[in-house]
Amino acid sequence: MLTAIIDYESGNLHSAEKAFQRMASEVDAGDVIVTSDADVVAKADRLVLPGDGAFPACAAELRGHKGIYDAMIDAVENKGRPFLGICVGMQLMATTGHEYSDTPGLDWVSGDVEKISPDDAALKVPHMGWNDLVIDHPHPVLDGITSGDHTYFVHSYQFHVANLDQRLAHVDYGGDVTAIIGRDTMLGMQFHPEKSQAVGLRMIANFLKWAP
Repeated sequence: MLTAIIDYESGNLHSAEKAFQRMASEVDAGDVIVTSDADVVAKADRLVLPGDGAFPACAAELRGHKGIYDAMIDAVENKGRPFLGICVGMQLMATTGHEYSDTPGLDWVSGDVEKISPDDAALKVPHMGWNDLVIDHPHPVLDGITSGDHTYFVHSYQFHVANLDQRLAHVDYGGDVTAIIGRDTMLGMQFHPEKSQAVGLRMIANFLKWAP
């Protein structure tokens, strides 16, 4: 079993690598490697796409690494390999991002990524820190997770999901903010599971065990 964390020069990979390796060891889920090798991405049993920064820059970097981009698309769309997008890696799953410019996403989960606009003027953007999850739909990745468990966020843009059946969890930040999305073999987390202590580690372990 091999989990590939995709390195396309747009993510903070060290903490994610350590968290996924730790949980893979605990649940006997094989090896976890960070890679920019298209052949490794192509043969991996599951894929993780982190992302830090602006949507257009991350989208350009991902598509600019054509080998790993094509391998990822084939693995997810044609082979049904389990996929997890984290932070901007989740946002890239959208139809379109509207940060600075209108930028096409992967269109794996229909919706748009737009600036967070809290109803409460006292709430600052970016949305930074701990917030309590509200579970919308059950999913194997949420095994052992309940509404009220908190995870760690750092973001200024949010994913407005077109089909709320594909929003697995949200948080309240002057209105609903999507926290987890899912469709078929694809998952996305707006928060950083690797920085979310026991709750995040539990979700990482659940993803590594998930067999859709």
